[in-house]
Formats: sequence, structure tokens, C-alpha cells
Amino acid sequence: MQLTDSRNIQADPATVWAAILDPEVLRACVPGCQSMTGSVDEGYEAVVVQKVGPVKATFTGVVRLSDIVPGESLTISGEGKGGPAGFAKGGAKVRFEPVEGGTRLSYDVEAAVGGKLAQLGSRLIDGFARKMADDFFARFQEAVENPAGDEPEADADPAAKGAEGETKKKGWFKRLIG
Repeated sequence: MQLTDSRNIQADPATVWAAILDPEVLRACVPGCQSMTGSVDEGYEAVVVQKVGPVKATFTGVVRLSDIVPGESLTISGEGKGGPAGFAKGGAKVRFEPVEGGTRLSYDVEAAVGGKLAQLGSRLIDGFARKMADDFFARFQEAVENPAGDEPEADADPAAKGAEGETKKKGWFKRLIG
């Protein structure tokens, strides 16, 4: 499976570059990531839980950053084994380009699977790989543009304010922990 796309991120190139090298940002952006340890130089060990069609598996593997041209481009590659479910491997060549109002992040993704996962059919696998790549880069864009997880629309909605001007917690989970 191959995918080429780009996103305009509303942040300067230095901020976007620093975020792509931050292991906490990477961990938060990988869908289903349970843990990630390591460094840019040595690579990261990751545990990711994913469900592809009827197959749910815990993948353990390695993520590496290579071909690093500071501020301009890098390659993210990963390989994981999911036990009886099989394996998945892939990579993304990522480029950063200053544009008006921020940074254009362009990427070319390649992915491959084997084992039981490969038996699911190429349409299902391609759709899943495309969704994983889109989810990763959408989460990355959100992490860079909104690092504190603020809800900007809460300020615009007067109904979201409490009696003393505090923002009310939204959703059942926030009510549970609030």
C-alpha cells in the first residue's frame, strides 16, 4: 500500500520539527500505542494494539527515524510482530516546507503485512493502512496546533461557562472525574 498526502500545520517549521522528534508526541499520535520507549538516535520500542477486520493483535516492534535532514525531512520506519496475527511494517518519508501561516508537512507512506493479516485481503489492509496514516498525521497536526489540548470553541460558547465564569466540564468522563 502506498499513500501520498500533505497537511498544512499552523505552526512554524521549528515547532513542527521539534514535535516530530518528541517521543511523547509520537506516542500520542500512533493510534493504539500502549507504550513507547527509546530515543531518536537508538530508535523506539513500541507496543501497539490494533484491530484489523476480525483480527485483533498486540504488536511489539521498533520505530526508527532515519535520513534526518534537520528542519527539512526525515524517514519514519517501523516494524512490528503481532504473534499469530502476523507482522506489519512500513515507513513514511516526511518533508517540511514553510508556507504562509505555518508549515506544509508532506508524506509518502508505504506499508506491508504478512501472516493472518495478509489473508484478510488487500482492500481491507489498504483501507486500514490508509486510516492509520491519516489518523497519525491528523493527531500530529492537532498536537502541534493545540499542544495543551485546549478547547478553543469553549471560550466562544457562553453556555459552556459556569456561574463564576469557569468552563463547565463536558461529557460523562469529565463529569465522572470532575
